Amino acid sequence: MSGHSKWHSIKHKKAAIDAKRGKIFSKVAREITVATRLGGGDPATNPRLRTVINTARSLNMPNDRIDRAVKKGTGELPGVTYEEARYEGYAPAGVALLVEVLTDNKNRAAAEVRTMMAKKGGHLAGAGSVSWIFEKKGLISVSRAAVDEEKLFDLAIDAGAEDIKAEDGDFYEVITAPSDFEAVKKALEDNSVVLEVASITSIPKNTVKLDEQQAASVLSLVNALEELDDVQNVHANFDIPDEILERLSREQ
Repeated sequence: MSGHSKWHSIKHKKAAIDAKRGKIFSKVAREITVATRLGGGDPATNPRLRTVINTARSLNMPNDRIDRAVKKGTGELPGVTYEEARYEGYAPAGVALLVEVLTDNKNRAAAEVRTMMAKKGGHLAGAGSVSWIFEKKGLISVSRAAVDEEKLFDLAIDAGAEDIKAEDGDFYEVITAPSDFEAVKKALEDNSVVLEVASITSIPKNTVKLDEQQAASVLSLVNALEELDDVQNVHANFDIPDEILERLSREQ
């Protein structure tokens, strides 16, 4: 898990900056529409929709844009039909990549992902090649400076968290089953614990330790993939020390 809370925090801050330019809103709107189409338009009964709406609001996405995305999912408004796809592959240094896509054209999305992988020193692999490395989990990152470890442990475990990692670095990592994510998140927020990042994500079971040069190559590919319009998320099993991750993220 080394580096992953830092990486999620950096990505969240970048998304907040992009949101000011409206850049991230189209991707969030796609996710809202698809979540609505698959599970209905009521966040109370659709956990996926509830989570993405919370994300949208954390990025200050306008309510009318959220509402339009929901209505496109329910069919109340016309809209493009998006399909989910997932591509697996490897970045430089053998880092496993899981690329999640929402697209109206799978052929275009696959070609763009393949081209970017090749351009940046990675390559696609067959279905099942790397997906086994990742587990779908809730991940909540809390700054070490924001809360006492014992208090965090008691609150999170009582609310259903699976584990709390207190590795070297700036963050505690609260790990949950996807079904328990909302309950744990609410318990922490209700007790005034400030959350750096809270999301359902894919966490690697094992990681690849990178030096600074390798890390620069891997992050260059990950960032380039995330810039593609159809790509929603990129998951990787890198292990990058926080100080290197912070420095490289400022440079890229």
